[in-house]
Amino acid sequence: MSHGLKGALLACLLLLVWLLPSRGQKEDLLLRVLLKEVPEGQEVSLLLPEGQGTVRARGEAQGVWVEGRLQPFWEFPGPYFRLDGRTYRGGVRLLAQEGRLLVVNQVLLEDYLLGVLPAEMPEGFPQEALEAQAVVARTFAVNRLNPRAPYDLCASEICQVYLGLAVETPRHTEAVRGTRGKVLSYQGRAISALYHADSGGMTAGSEEVFQKALPYLRPRPDPYARGPKSQWQLSVSPERAAAALRAMGRTPQTGSLGDSPVVLERSASGRVWRLRLLGVEVQGPEAQRLVRNLGLPSALVEFRGWQAEGRGAGHGVGLSQWGAKGMAEAGYGYREILGHYFPGTFLSDLLLGGIPGPEEAWATR
Repeated sequence: MSHGLKGALLACLLLLVWLLPSRGQKEDLLLRVLLKEVPEGQEVSLLLPEGQGTVRARGEAQGVWVEGRLQPFWEFPGPYFRLDGRTYRGGVRLLAQEGRLLVVNQVLLEDYLLGVLPAEMPEGFPQEALEAQAVVARTFAVNRLNPRAPYDLCASEICQVYLGLAVETPRHTEAVRGTRGKVLSYQGRAISALYHADSGGMTAGSEEVFQKALPYLRPRPDPYARGPKSQWQLSVSPERAAAALRAMGRTPQTGSLGDSPVVLERSASGRVWRLRLLGVEVQGPEAQRLVRNLGLPSALVEFRGWQAEGRGAGHGVGLSQWGAKGMAEAGYGYREILGHYFPGTFLSDLLLGGIPGPEEAWATR
């Protein structure tokens, strides 16, 4: 057997171990979260606990320079450390890659969620909404596991926001602890658990934003979504529109500055699907990206000249956070909330979501 085939089989076996359930399993999963990328040669400082002082490091072409020593990588096991004034649970790993020093937090999944939930949903939201968000955030993290990459997740809104130990609150912690190990799965795999702020009354299909149609991310009415941006009005300037087009590699047509946005086609959820602006026509996910580049909260929008009137905030796919809040206030539990936004999925009590039992299957509501 070739070394390449052996390596592929080993990677598959490792993934299978992660995904197969184990009754009564209490262990947690170790995540690798990218906290910071530092240009080669630039120094970074880490404050270690229990009088261990400050460690200064920088990335070099040959590896990681730490306190006068060059090594392939450097690790500190924890139980916590401080970076740029923020304390994180777990340990830290420094490694040099492609001219950058990567600062990676090695943290247990459930501890990681304690620093995610407060950054993604307000503490004042109902507990059932917080628990739904905890399951979705956990599932999002498990779905992003990648043993071949130097890290699994980033700490910004590009992945999901992770702010470490200082932001933890009792109510968010209760939501994480109360749903420990629960993830959503489809056909034996953790789903792509996307979420956003406010659907504006209708969620979007995954293909509207991310090109790939997923059976559990379909357009759905969301009558309980009532947030501060459920309805909004904003003005767009021709100058802003021209800059947005150029940022996408498009060139506004000469003499077309009076050509205000015109929606030529809408998606199944009612969002902009084909748009003409300053003599340029864009369609599909690119049209939605253009709308966001205009500074508008959502692609669920009507244009009257240069005046935009719209509903909702965010891409609209998956769980609507303000919709979850409204459902919880109407008496729905977190299981029902998840069943509404992710139809056809399973909720598993097993730590890593493996193969859910049929009793946990969501009806296609």
